[in-house]
Formats: sequence, C-alpha cells, structure tokens
Amino acid sequence: MLEEMRIRGLGVIDDAVLQLGPGLTVVTGETGAGKTMVVQGLSLLFGGRSDAGRVRPGAERALVEGRLLLPADHAAVARATDAGAELDDDALLVSRSVGSDGRSRAHLGGRSVPVGVLGELGEQVMALHGQSDQQRLLKPAQQRGALDRYAGEPVVALRERFAADWARWRDVRATLEQLRAEAAERDREAELLRLGLAEVEAAEPLVGEDLALVAEIERLANADDLRAAAATASQALTGDESALDAEDALTLVTAARRALEGAAGHDAQLGALAGRLAELGHLVTDVALELSSYLASVDADPVRLSVAQERLAVLTALVRRHGVDDLDAVLAWAARASDRLLELDGADDRIAALEDQDAALEASLGTLAQQLSSARSKAATRFGKAVSAELTDLAMPHAKVSALVTQREDPDGLPVGERRLAASVDGVDDVELLLEPHPGAPARALQKGASGGELSRVMLAVEVVFAGSDPVPLMVFDEVDAGVGGRAAVEVGRRLARLARDHQVVVVTHLPQVAAFADRHLQVIKASDGSVTRSGVVTLDDAERVAELSRMLAGVDTGLARGHAEELLAAAALDRAAG
Repeated sequence: MLEEMRIRGLGVIDDAVLQLGPGLTVVTGETGAGKTMVVQGLSLLFGGRSDAGRVRPGAERALVEGRLLLPADHAAVARATDAGAELDDDALLVSRSVGSDGRSRAHLGGRSVPVGVLGELGEQVMALHGQSDQQRLLKPAQQRGALDRYAGEPVVALRERFAADWARWRDVRATLEQLRAEAAERDREAELLRLGLAEVEAAEPLVGEDLALVAEIERLANADDLRAAAATASQALTGDESALDAEDALTLVTAARRALEGAAGHDAQLGALAGRLAELGHLVTDVALELSSYLASVDADPVRLSVAQERLAVLTALVRRHGVDDLDAVLAWAARASDRLLELDGADDRIAALEDQDAALEASLGTLAQQLSSARSKAATRFGKAVSAELTDLAMPHAKVSALVTQREDPDGLPVGERRLAASVDGVDDVELLLEPHPGAPARALQKGASGGELSRVMLAVEVVFAGSDPVPLMVFDEVDAGVGGRAAVEVGRRLARLARDHQVVVVTHLPQVAAFADRHLQVIKASDGSVTRSGVVTLDDAERVAELSRMLAGVDTGLARGHAEELLAAAALDRAAG
C-alpha cells in the first residue's frame, strides 16, 4: 500500500502530506481547494504525463514523494530492484519532480531512473479510475481491452498465444511477399552467375597457375642465355677434363686441402682448416652436378613457349574481365558465386516451405480466433450480469448492460470457420458496451443510450466490476460518483467500502454519503492571504468528520446538518460491521 505521499508546489497545493492507510480513504474539500491535485500527484508519482503548467506559480518545480509498502515477492519490488533501487526499512521510496521549464526527473529507492520505470511500477501498483477513464471506456476500441482484463487468464492466455502466432504469421507473409517480388531479380542474378562460372570452368584455372606460367615463359624465352651461364659456371667449378693445365675451382680447393693435410699433424688449427676445405670441395662438386642437370633440362622449345604464352593470355583475359588482381581472386569469386547460386536456386524450395508454414499458421490463428471469440463472449455474458446487478442498487433496477462481441468481416481476411474475418494482433473481435435503460427499450451504445446521470451510474458500475478483477493493490477513484445522489450515492459508498476490503482505495468525492464509509478522511483545506491561495491536507478526527459532512450536506455547519451527518456515519459504520 501507499503509506504516505507528500506534494509540494503542485497547482494550488503549496506543501501537503497525505497520511494514507489500508481500507477506504476519502479526500474531500471545497471546490477549487485542490482535490484534483491529489489525483494529479498520484498520477505523476507513478509515471503519468507531466505538465509544466501544473507547477505552482513562483515555484521552481513541483515535487511528489511517496512511501510504498509492498510484499517482498511483489513483481513491482523485483522491477525496482532491477532498476537499482534499494528498500528503506522494507519500504520503497518513490519521487517525481517537474520543473517550471517542463523537465521531469524520477527517483526510485534513492536512484535516478527514467520516468518510464515509474510508469511500469504504476501498472503493477495502481489503477486510476476517473471521469477521463469513463470517457476512454466509451470508445469501443478501449472496451475490448477492458473486457479482456475482466475476463482474466482464460482470455489473456489465448490472446497472448494469438498475438505470438500473429507476429510469426506476419513475418512469414512479409518474407514470402519479398521473395516473390524479388523473383525476377534473382533469376537475372543467377543467370549472370552461371555465365561467369561457365567461363571459369571452361578455362579450368589452377591456383597460382598464372604466376607459374610467367616464370616458365621467362625461362623458355631466355634458354640460350641460361645454358651459356650454366656451362660457364660449371667449367669454372670443375674445369675441362681434356685440358692438362686446368685451373678450375675444384682443382685449386683440392690442392689447398692436400697442402694443409701434410702439415696438420703439427698444428690442430691447420687440421680444422683442412677439414673445412674438404667440405668446400664436396660443395663445389654438388653444385657442379646440379649445374649439369640444369643444362640437361634447359632447352629452347618454341612450341612450348607459344603454348605457355597463349595459356597466360587466356588467364589474363579472365582476370581482367572479373576486375580483380590475379587468378587466385578469380577462383575465390567462383567459390562465392557457387554458394550464392545454390542459395538462389534454393529460393523456390524456401518459398514452398514458407507457403506450408503460412498455411499452418493461418489455420492455427483461425482456431485460436474462434476460441478467443468464444471466451470473450462468455466473459461478456458474466460482465453484463455483474454490471446489471450493480445498477439494481444504483437506482436503475430495470437497466441492463451487455457487452456485444462481434467479428469483423473481410473477404481477404483470416479464415475462421467458414468465414473470412478481418484480424489484428488482438484477434477478430470488436467489443461494444450497450445499455438497455428499461424493458422494451433498444440496446444502444453507452454514449448514445444514457442520460448524464444514468451514464455516471453505469460507468461507476462498470468501474466497480472492472476494479474487482484488477490485481493492483491501490485503486484511486476521482469523482466517478458525479451525477449520482440520494440512495444511489449510499450504494456507491457501500461498493467502494467493499472494494477496500481487499484493496487500498483512495476516493476523491463530493458526496457525503460516500465520505461516510471512509476508514480515513482527508480534507483539502484552502487558505488565502489575499494574494496567494495555498492548500494543505489534514486528517480529520471523528468530530471534524461530522463538521465536514455537515458542510458537504448543507454548505454550512448547522445543527440539523450535523444530525444528518452523524446519522450517515452511524449507518455506514453499521453497514461495514455487517460485512
């Protein structure tokens, strides 16, 4: 419950503290005293829209603070904790400020949070029922959601399943439309890929083949020079076997080795050098042998040179047409193109699979839509009976309210049974509240079938029935009893008192019959110093309650009015005691 709320600088309220408690709390006061600001403060505290025009003239900002007590396992506590809030002695401190410049700030459990977090908290903690909500509920578009909340889990669960399947169905439909629209473009892309791949396959290139051809052509074109260089080097290393005075490298190295070996026995250092000369001799011999092999392999081959040049020309043209740097890049493109072609060729299979999925989801949605319509119709029957029963005690004993559930026809819509219906994320149903004011009168939409006074009573009955199914702990009613009086006003108070058995109920009222049922009575007091009007809020004791009810009854505190006020309080006390 909301244990306490403080309002500063909001409208005519300069600084006021509301001490709240369990049960039914009523807020009364003279016209213009600022009762509406109490409701505005509650709305701001739980994420309502801010308005800089509500800031008290001369004040820098309006501030609303609240102390909220909730069970540790309540969803609102978990949400606050996720936002970084900390509890203060098991209480959650909430605050909201609105500057004269329109800037709004929110704090939760000592932490600055986005205003949206307070809005989420408010959805789990408070339900605000006021005349603005009555006008909202007069719109058929809002009545379906209200009926669903009243129906509870049977309808809400079906609606959530429908919404999930609806979202999947819309995604499948969108993908199908896109794939079908892009079919011609896919065909063009696939044809270009096939032409490019055919060209590559015809050339049959190998990785690095272009570089290898360049090297081979260079060797074939300079074969004579290569042979001459190899022959000269070979002769320098091993000499000409027919020459008697050869001065080749191998002969010289061998002579040097032998000279050192003769004296190596006298100095180990010369022995080591002789060994290195022996290794050098072996190396010279190896190089000479490789040069001989090279000479045997190098041959001028004009035919092979021509073939290699023609092959390189083919590969160079292929690289140039693909606009890349080398043959390896062409082969990489071919690999990607093959994968893309498989993907494009698989689009038809994907379309077929999506069409099957589309049909399955459509059938599932049709079944869910029927179940949802049926569940809503059953809830509408219960709702109509509940509201009509409330009207009996609100001086409209012959009036009947019903919730009409209709399905929207659309030849291109969702198949439901043997019909096709226009669907949305909430199903295929429209819901409209109808009023039959007396037997024999046609049932008409609420906004067309009721006078002002009747509409207030009907909407109060609707609010009470809806509120009874609302799981939030705090309910706020802002003058929903407007246009009600006499015995009906007593019944209004009685119903609000009943709601207060299971909820914390705060009611802003101008009816003494309603105020008499309060467990706690707050009065908004207006005081004027001639230039500035300030309002505060006080908690009334028993004697002060009598005086306030007297004022509400007669406008002045007279003995007769006091007697009537005391009777109202006594009757309300007996009614609450009787349960």
